[in-house]
Amino acid sequence: MWRWRGAGSVGKRGTIRRLTSAVRRKIVDDGDWLYASEWWGDDGSDEARTVFRAASQYGNGEVSVVAYPSSSPAPEQWPAVERELELRYAKLHPESEQNQQFKILGYQWRVLRFNDNTRQSTTKVMAAYRKSDSASFYLMPQPHCLCVPYIKSMVSAGLAALTTSNFDLLGAVTGKRILNVLCIGHGGGNLPLFLASKIKGAIVHSVEIDPVVISASVEAMGFPASAVKDKTLFQLPLPQPKDAEELFWQGVHERIFLYRSDAEDFILNSPNTYDMIFIDAYDGDDIFPHKFWDPHGSFLKALRRRLHPDHGTAVVNLHSDSDVLASGTTNFSHSESILPMGKYVSHVCRAYKENLGFAFKVSVPWLCNITLVACSGEGLGSGKHGVYVNREMFRNTLMSKASMVENVLDLPFPCLEYVKRGLVIVD
Repeated sequence: MWRWRGAGSVGKRGTIRRLTSAVRRKIVDDGDWLYASEWWGDDGSDEARTVFRAASQYGNGEVSVVAYPSSSPAPEQWPAVERELELRYAKLHPESEQNQQFKILGYQWRVLRFNDNTRQSTTKVMAAYRKSDSASFYLMPQPHCLCVPYIKSMVSAGLAALTTSNFDLLGAVTGKRILNVLCIGHGGGNLPLFLASKIKGAIVHSVEIDPVVISASVEAMGFPASAVKDKTLFQLPLPQPKDAEELFWQGVHERIFLYRSDAEDFILNSPNTYDMIFIDAYDGDDIFPHKFWDPHGSFLKALRRRLHPDHGTAVVNLHSDSDVLASGTTNFSHSESILPMGKYVSHVCRAYKENLGFAFKVSVPWLCNITLVACSGEGLGSGKHGVYVNREMFRNTLMSKASMVENVLDLPFPCLEYVKRGLVIVD
């Protein structure tokens, strides 16, 4: 869930500010801020279309998914994707006597919203069908496309911190070791799909309390239905073909598990140990529940027990409450430098630092969000007598690991730029 810093942040495509890096590989990022005006969407436009709507009983109000057309990839690039689908289908169905041709209908941004106001998450989807069966409608989210900057920030800062704690990320990416991940707050499912598709050794558990959000994710945003552990939570009005998940995910979906549960209950009762835990759990009123940052509550204490003792890393999405932003200022160049100092953010950061041992935060470009990273492991020097990290050494190592994360995962966005942006170690 995110908030915009102001209308001035979004302009015409040629003038939108972009993160840059001194040396960048030429990788196309379909989730670049260049396309923000597309996935922000114009509700008054004839092209906007509501594809899902239902009332939540868990504080999220009216849950809807609105579709907007995407300009990328361009139609001339579609035949290559269609051919790839045909090759996959032939491998999946060797008994088929004829070549099955696929036709792409187009690409869309699908935005999950609460109360027709708050944008919870955005997913790019591809729609296609087999020419031999016009009713064979396939809907596939694009797993490598992270379009909202705070998700990129969470991934960049979290994985950089994990590797700084001496976790073998390369081994996990190649599938030689397991990376156990928990995502609290499912939304459209972008983060679980991204992690599982980029990291062959990732086993991702996702927890969502609201069955309506789960239904929206599966029915309107293409999240694999087989990942949902409670099959009674949703009914697909337009079921995808039975072979859709194998065709699209080729086993990736078998490493994702989506549970309908209260996050605190899940943490308290889970026997699992996680290498990473991502938390993005705002409700329909844009509130981060106090139980998730109560320094004396059961959640944070259980969170530490669930994290791996050597390198356990928790990553939290927060909204800044800076007084400068509340006053309506448009001088974002000044306010960006003090965003992490909001009282609410400071309380949350301090609670995680006190319970886990070490924490830092970075600001998210273009948005009023902060990424908090808290580590419980010995890898960052969290010893019996508290943290004794050399701050300058930590910063340098974190920057080095950020570059490594970008290269190992072949990211289309500059991980280092997200990690060093407004970096503050929590006291």
